[in-house]
Amino acid sequence: MNYLPVFVSTSHQHIVVVGEGQMAEAKCRGALKCSARVTLFAEHPTAAMREWHLQGQLALFDRPATEADFIGVRLVYAASPDDDCNEQVAAWARKAGAWVNVLDRPEHCDFITPAIVDRDPVVIAIGTEGSAPVLARQIKADVEAMLPIQLGRLAMAARQFRDRVAHSLAAGWPRRKFWGAFFASASTSSALSDEALQVSLDVLLDQHIRGAAPKGEVAFVGAGPGDPELLTIKARRVIHEADVVVYDRLVSAEILDLARKEAKYIAVGKKGFGAAVSQSDINAHLVAEASRGLMVVRLKGGDPGVFGRLDEELAVLHDAGIQTSVVPGITTAAAAAATLQVSLTRRARNSSVTFLTAHDAEGFAEHQWQQLARPGQAVAVYMGRRTAAFLQGRLLMHGAQADTPVTCIENVSCRDQRAFVSDLLHFARDLDAQRFDGPLMILVGIAARTGASDLRNAAEHGLALAAEMAHVAG
Repeated sequence: MNYLPVFVSTSHQHIVVVGEGQMAEAKCRGALKCSARVTLFAEHPTAAMREWHLQGQLALFDRPATEADFIGVRLVYAASPDDDCNEQVAAWARKAGAWVNVLDRPEHCDFITPAIVDRDPVVIAIGTEGSAPVLARQIKADVEAMLPIQLGRLAMAARQFRDRVAHSLAAGWPRRKFWGAFFASASTSSALSDEALQVSLDVLLDQHIRGAAPKGEVAFVGAGPGDPELLTIKARRVIHEADVVVYDRLVSAEILDLARKEAKYIAVGKKGFGAAVSQSDINAHLVAEASRGLMVVRLKGGDPGVFGRLDEELAVLHDAGIQTSVVPGITTAAAAAATLQVSLTRRARNSSVTFLTAHDAEGFAEHQWQQLARPGQAVAVYMGRRTAAFLQGRLLMHGAQADTPVTCIENVSCRDQRAFVSDLLHFARDLDAQRFDGPLMILVGIAARTGASDLRNAAEHGLALAAEMAHVAG
């Protein structure tokens, strides 16, 4: 990210636009939306520029700008069709301490003006760092269609009511629950008169005050296999609501970024045969943070109910009298099958699939190997990289066919995903040769629809396609 998204105060500030034609007119139109004093230098101003001047919205000078014109200026738009003029304007402006935006030259800009969705005082800025302005405008249109036209009026009402809420409800989760409830009814609240809107806020606040002392909650959220686009809508919302995020090792940085920046992050990752946070310590973190009246998200890779020790943690919280909820996620086996473009079950192949882990807290895990080795069985093995030879030996020992297809996928759904297809007799050897060190899913009895090379390059193909689309949009 080359540009830090910020909102700059324009109150009592001076903005200068230098240029003429439609592009300069567009810069003026954007500048006039804020509270700054706007000055325009245009030797051949458009009709709209003259009208703004006559209405007193900006000061118009139909002459070239000089170095002295930039003293005390906050922001400058160099929007002339003449590149030499823009270069000179930029030099004078920077000498005077102003930030500069140079027309169609993002590499020479101190700031850029994003596409804006205006629901004053709600303002949403959408930027592509100047690389694809058409794409930014398309996103703007989509966002505008989602937001009620009266959303700004609701925000103004919230501003006037804010101090009362602050004095009535504890900071953090209790206040966010109140405002979440209010804005969740935006479609109906926006139709209310100002008086009715005030009454609605009064009633809602009274309900939350009478709701007794703030109680913490713990939401168990499935983070899926790694790709943030595979999160459910509910998972995204709950993650954003968190005061505290207690997360596993395999939760990706992209998913953690969805939480509020002011949230507290507690890493409790476990690594097979390696360093780990004890389950008792994890339980203690959950109880302690929720007991403070906070919204805690227990973020688990995949689905919380699949090899996630969900029941153990739920039991501790229930014993402590703490409210809980569970938001399921896409388990890695399902995501792996989607990557292979096959189903986990299929008529005439397998009518069931077994999820298992090849090791547990005591070491190598034992299972009903004779049943799993029968023809037509499909097995999804989690956390099986270090136990591949053990798994292979047990299945072959109990009669599994040596040519049973085995597909191994590392970093399922992520950009660095890799995969190969082998058979039961050779897959452990092949896995060693691949030198996989990321989280691994092993599918026994299931082969990919596409070739191994396609699997290895799937993420790269997706990135290339996205880049091509962005180029076309720009």
